[in-house]
Amino acid sequence: MQKPGAAAWGSVLTHDGGTVKALQGVEGHVEWVEEPSPALDVGQVRIKVAAAGLNRADLLQRAGLYPPPPGVTSVLGLECSGVIDEVGPGTSWQVGDRVCALLAGGAMAEEVVVDARHVLPVPEGLSLHEAAAIPEVYATAWLNLFQLAGLKPGEKVLLHAGASGVGSAGIQLCKAFGSPVWVSVGSTERLAYCVELGAQGGVVRSDSLESLNDFAPFDVILDPVGANYAALNVKLLGLDGRWVLIGLMGGREAQLDLAQVLGKRIQLLGSTLRSRDEQFKADLLSDLGQHVWPLFTEGRLKPQLARTFPIKDAEAAFAELATNQVSGKIVLVIDESLV
Repeated sequence: MQKPGAAAWGSVLTHDGGTVKALQGVEGHVEWVEEPSPALDVGQVRIKVAAAGLNRADLLQRAGLYPPPPGVTSVLGLECSGVIDEVGPGTSWQVGDRVCALLAGGAMAEEVVVDARHVLPVPEGLSLHEAAAIPEVYATAWLNLFQLAGLKPGEKVLLHAGASGVGSAGIQLCKAFGSPVWVSVGSTERLAYCVELGAQGGVVRSDSLESLNDFAPFDVILDPVGANYAALNVKLLGLDGRWVLIGLMGGREAQLDLAQVLGKRIQLLGSTLRSRDEQFKADLLSDLGQHVWPLFTEGRLKPQLARTFPIKDAEAAFAELATNQVSGKIVLVIDESLV
């Protein structure tokens, strides 16, 4: 039986009565439900959503393990693409502009209202589906590798989960800015995918992570795994190495040889993006627009869109990402009329 407030799966309908349809995580599954249409304020824009990127954070939120920050909608989704439908005072965007946006939540909906500073134009030559796969992963990779870790040309990088959305973005960014990069991945197919994107090489984790010593020492390690790789990370880092921790897929508690941390002057940087304040994200998106966005137009960066799912098949999309076999990004198509 359909739960109260739940809308039938199907094509996007014109909403009335001040509501829109949006994707909620409910008791470990997803539902396309009616939500109040978000109000537009000064400095904000309303986007008619074409598509939304699916991220591991969405899996965690659906499972009840990663609640949105205080004051943020419980609607799923951290990034979307679409067309500007309405502009608030104090913004430079125009109705009809094709854009993509970074959000703390709410992207998987018919429409979103977002700080205009967290919006970037769809790079020339890209579809709206491709653009939906850009904001979260490129913002994450740029923030952690280049802003926090201060990556410099020629420095060596190790990306754990290198074939993930963030890993795919990180490989391309490292290549574009002159830093050789290696990866750890889950299969030989995914290793080949990473090498094709620009990685120097890497290891399949089921074979031997210790083989990463053949490529060490590294200057920067981007790590979404945590505890299971902690001791190895310390061993692999060189002098003044930076270990940027962005996830805990492998656990939260680890035993470390602090003598190595001290002797190598290793910096451990814990980093999250979703909970950052509005100004921080505005500055980050401005930096992306200046340094990263032109590389899409030049063809030096390319969204790695693994697969799209219509919103009615959202449950299947979540299941696909949960297999840990996706190379690149999965995108949910909200409005098929927008491309």
